[in-house]
Amino acid sequence: MRPERVTLPRDINDFLVELSVALHRYSMYPAGHPSLEPAVEAVTRRVQTLLEDRSSLAVGVTRRQLLVDDIATDPEQPVLRRLAEGLHRHHIAAMSVTPGVQAAEFAEALRRLSADAERDGPIDLGSQAQANWPHLILHPLAFDGLTLRDDASSADSQQSDAPARRDLWAELARAAVQVENVGDDTRDREKIDPAVVARSIEEHAVDERYDGAIVTFLIEIAHELTTASPEKVQELQQRVQSLISSLKSETLRRLLQAGTPVERRGQFMRDVAHGMAIDAVLDIVKAASDDDHQTISHGLLRMLSKMATHARQGSDLARPHADHAFREQVLRLLDDWDLDDPNPAPYGRTLHRVATAKTDGSDAGQSIDAAVALRVVQMSLETNTFPPLAEDALDDVIRTGQLSGVFELLSSTPPESAAVSDAMLLRLTRPETLKTMLGQDRVDMAGLDALLPRLSAEAHGPLLDAIGSSPNRAVRRRLLDRLAQTQVDIAPLVIERLADERWFVQRNMLMLLERSGRIPEGFSPHRWTQHPDARVRLEAVRLQMAMPLERNIGIRASLHDVDSRVMRLGLAAIQQDRSADLVGRLIEIAGDTALEQEIRSLAVTAMGRDRDEAVLRVLLRLTDGGRSFFGRLRLPLKSAVLLASVRALSEVWPDDARAARVLAVAARSSDPEIRQAASRTS
Repeated sequence: MRPERVTLPRDINDFLVELSVALHRYSMYPAGHPSLEPAVEAVTRRVQTLLEDRSSLAVGVTRRQLLVDDIATDPEQPVLRRLAEGLHRHHIAAMSVTPGVQAAEFAEALRRLSADAERDGPIDLGSQAQANWPHLILHPLAFDGLTLRDDASSADSQQSDAPARRDLWAELARAAVQVENVGDDTRDREKIDPAVVARSIEEHAVDERYDGAIVTFLIEIAHELTTASPEKVQELQQRVQSLISSLKSETLRRLLQAGTPVERRGQFMRDVAHGMAIDAVLDIVKAASDDDHQTISHGLLRMLSKMATHARQGSDLARPHADHAFREQVLRLLDDWDLDDPNPAPYGRTLHRVATAKTDGSDAGQSIDAAVALRVVQMSLETNTFPPLAEDALDDVIRTGQLSGVFELLSSTPPESAAVSDAMLLRLTRPETLKTMLGQDRVDMAGLDALLPRLSAEAHGPLLDAIGSSPNRAVRRRLLDRLAQTQVDIAPLVIERLADERWFVQRNMLMLLERSGRIPEGFSPHRWTQHPDARVRLEAVRLQMAMPLERNIGIRASLHDVDSRVMRLGLAAIQQDRSADLVGRLIEIAGDTALEQEIRSLAVTAMGRDRDEAVLRVLLRLTDGGRSFFGRLRLPLKSAVLLASVRALSEVWPDDARAARVLAVAARSSDPEIRQAASRTS
């Protein structure tokens, strides 16, 4: 179970929302617009109320989140994420507000923050620039943690009292070339040349520790590049790009396998997309997709390559936009990747659903025509993309019972669309999808039949639930038939549902266990042979008799049951399994005139095979019809019990004088069935 997410206090959250709304309005409207003043006043009122009980309010800023009192906002909350992104683009690390802050201070700060950071550059956060708003301080990002060894500023910084700064590229080079130190002379400088480093990695023998060390430095560099300014990291970006482009794709995959465990790879890939040079980003994403078996279509690769070209060689106006679009596209690609992403649902999906929903207020307004939905699914397969629109269309196809059409499309999917086809199949086999299918008035059994071979054991849960809950008897029966033939071991799920108090659920689950033949070791249906409902007892006894170690126990339970259907089951089984210790019970059944003739005759046949004096006495009594007027022995009226008794005397007791007299009378009977029963050849 995931731990419950810690959220910001309501008053702080409301202040941040008001601030985001105000900044958005300043970005949209020109100075003096009537919408701006109310927005600033709302922000000021919120924060002044907050500061009544606080000496100050500090808000940390990351790329997509805000932090207050060590509590982070939800990165998928669109309003707060927009505020975090806006502040981060201006290289703001934190914001602090102190008592006495006025609306004019917020107005000036919001006006400057509303400027386009990509076009005009980040705002000036010098002390003079913030003199007009002393109670509202914006703290700039500090980039002192990342330097290049040969930067001119490096020597100056080392003379200060600041902690020594790491030269990440030199450390990477030392790890790759495996030298102790890299100095400033020409020979040492050559050792950290990207081509030399790449050649050393290529030529090094396969060693997980070595590969892990290399990628660890790449991870650190990728992470640092997400917060450093362009002028600080330009040379480092170029070196890393040269290194990545010099490595073979097989080597990159090898490094990723050895150095980026699943729990770290998602964040590493996002850091790469944010901070590294675009050619390096593309190479690493391609290598990671091969390693994770996430096929990227040729069309998407061509598009990314073209965007990368515009980002490198386009006009001054086009380059920043192409760079931004390229990185956003890669991040969207990663959002649906099987990487370790704690927030896999991108904000764009929410926007899409809001934009495409009809405004009639009904849930049905979310659906589209089935034919249109099927066409959207087809287009998704043809283009090898699976955007939110296609996901919605697939959901609509499921709701309208058109799965057979989807499977026709999937059966003819081109090889290059295998990734999308697999993603659709994965969505179709989710438990949520099956619940939707089975909750409809008309269940698409043909579509369900196509899904069954692809279902995991867990996905069978909704099918088992439907056996007990579907109002359609035909659906319940068909599901029972299909689940009894599944190749997946669903016995644990079946046994879980035996705890359901409804008798018909217990009966169906026992029936499913018996018909599937998969009975877990240690499980016994004995408890259900004592159930108050005879229909449950019947299936429990049937299951028990299918288990070699409990067969005799099941037969005994059935013979002592009061229901004729359960009793008949045991009597039919005992015809092949003779058990001397049950003769007494068989005699009781045979002599009970309140029971059905069929039940009694089965008991006679079963006990008649034992040459026991008690059995003979019962057989003679059952064939005694009294005496005629002249004192001759007579048979009772013809019945199933009489025929079974005569047959037993003929087969087991022909040499007994008492039995011989009964057989002689039967042989002279005018009824051919009685004569046949008395014949030893019958």
